[in-house]
Amino acid sequence: MLTVEIHATSHVGRVRRGNEDNYLILNVTRSKAWTGAQADGEFVIETQKFEVDDNGIVLAVSDGMGGALAGEVASKMAVESVCEKILHEDLDETLTPEAYENHLISKLYNATVYANYLIHQQGRSDAQFQGMGATFTGLGVTPDSVDIIQVGDSRAYLVRAGKIYQITKDQSLVQQLIDAQQISPEEAETHTLKNVILQALGAQNEIYPVSARLTPNQNDVVLLCSDGLSNKVTAASIQRVVTEKIDNLSEACADLVTEANENGGEDNITVVLAKLTGDSLAEPEGEEVQLELIDLGNIHDTADQDTAEIV
Repeated sequence: MLTVEIHATSHVGRVRRGNEDNYLILNVTRSKAWTGAQADGEFVIETQKFEVDDNGIVLAVSDGMGGALAGEVASKMAVESVCEKILHEDLDETLTPEAYENHLISKLYNATVYANYLIHQQGRSDAQFQGMGATFTGLGVTPDSVDIIQVGDSRAYLVRAGKIYQITKDQSLVQQLIDAQQISPEEAETHTLKNVILQALGAQNEIYPVSARLTPNQNDVVLLCSDGLSNKVTAASIQRVVTEKIDNLSEACADLVTEANENGGEDNITVVLAKLTGDSLAEPEGEEVQLELIDLGNIHDTADQDTAEIV
């Protein structure tokens, strides 16, 4: 039996007037969801603990963008429409067993594409929301795997056996420049185009979510966050806080938000932490973390492999 313990916190930061971030925690079997609901700049859910069945648990972070209230509307639409689509989409009962093994990531992928359609249409039909968009980084947790969907630059990290790995790659201009070896990761931190992202829900008619799969180990902690955290708190600091507070996720979230605010807090800050335990999980071995890259366009294909690096 796999058990997941989850805590989520979102804070307006020290500069912004409103919070354009949002998060989603969804227990599919119970049809029970938690999302951010702004209250004095901070919204927190009490720590939740679930036994994970084949229907799975979904976690996500969304960072909205756009003028006036458009960013807040976009991130709210992202998490709510993904939740609604997952709960009410019935996959074809004639799917092969191989395809059905991917049922949760298929649902999450389809729901992300659906959210893009809704946000894009809203932006086109209402002038006050023109050009709005939102990042979306989501996890689908089932007894056998942790599946990842990403659009934009909100991040997912894995803390395993005292080490931290970034298990998503920013879909941003500076990351593209890093990959082309035109700038260094250090130069990217202060680059003038640091905030330019290549994909966002609603920003364009079509999106291409990146999908990957991770095999969980005992006491893995997965962290989802908006760039209000990742731009202000180093991976080393995240690793330290999570490792020290692994038995108190609410304190870990609070400490990370505090550190981001102490380092400037210019943006909204959202953190979702999920700790995985269970008799079925293997103990970590070695330092290599394998990611299986999944092509949802042809889910029967053998996926490519990637290796998450220690950061």
